[in-house]
Amino acid sequence: MTAPVGEAPRTIDLIQAAKNWGLHFKGRPSPKDKHMVVNSMRLHYLDWGIKGRQPMLLLHGGGQTAHTWDFFSLCMRNEYRVLALDQRGHGDSEWSPVCDYSEKAHQEDIEGFANRMKLDKFILIGLSMGGHNAYVYASKHWNKLAGLIIVDVGPEVIQKGTKKIRDFTSTDQLASIDAFVDRAASFNPLRPRDMLRRSLEHSLRQLLNGNWTWKADHRIGSNHTDPTPQQIKVDTERKWGLLKDIHCPTLIIRGAESDVFSNDVAERMVRTMTNARVATVTKASHTVMGDNPPEFETKVRDFLSTLS
Repeated sequence: MTAPVGEAPRTIDLIQAAKNWGLHFKGRPSPKDKHMVVNSMRLHYLDWGIKGRQPMLLLHGGGQTAHTWDFFSLCMRNEYRVLALDQRGHGDSEWSPVCDYSEKAHQEDIEGFANRMKLDKFILIGLSMGGHNAYVYASKHWNKLAGLIIVDVGPEVIQKGTKKIRDFTSTDQLASIDAFVDRAASFNPLRPRDMLRRSLEHSLRQLLNGNWTWKADHRIGSNHTDPTPQQIKVDTERKWGLLKDIHCPTLIIRGAESDVFSNDVAERMVRTMTNARVATVTKASHTVMGDNPPEFETKVRDFLSTLS
């Protein structure tokens, strides 16, 4: 099943927006839109870089798109071959015909994509849902990674914060993009309004009735049921166990004002893993690289400079 797409008009240029943040980059680069069929699923990705440079694969959070990483990609593209993937059911990738958005399905997509692209000794970075998918992948394939960066997620998350996100993304449709921007400004007051609009323009599509809705498959989470305390305990222990199997250099980044990922969990992750460190980005909530792009880039570069 393919997601219907009605693109939103762009109101703020990426280059100008990046300059507004004080980011440094060369030229006026833009990514190439590409597609790849993996396990019978058509996946869309943005290719920012040049073949021959060390690959960097970026995984967005739930309800987001590959464009979530635009500012970061713009700044890193001169040194890395930056690849930002629209995970299944998101952005311009295909929707699962059987509504399979399980951990296993995501892993098969990432493994297939990495294999088809012949990625080796690459940097893997993921936020939230993408961060979870990244560390699960690393637990099996850490030897293929030069480094792993997990952004604002761990084996345990703050349920109040995740519920807030679910409530925000559960809105079916609104009359205009500005209506979504109004809701987003209330949801995340840290981000300038024009930056919120630019992000939303990539995440929304227009319906035949003129209203706007999310690009992501509306069926994701539609059958969500709260797990029992025992189920939560078993799954949490499983996730902590996965971290013990990751032996590549790892950076754990959290937003200082995140209501999803606590500093205590981040510190425990460092103690659990064999080669990990934690960094906190100020003036940032859950969507760290969008809330404070300059500091996020600095923390990542500091980590990358330590890699052989």
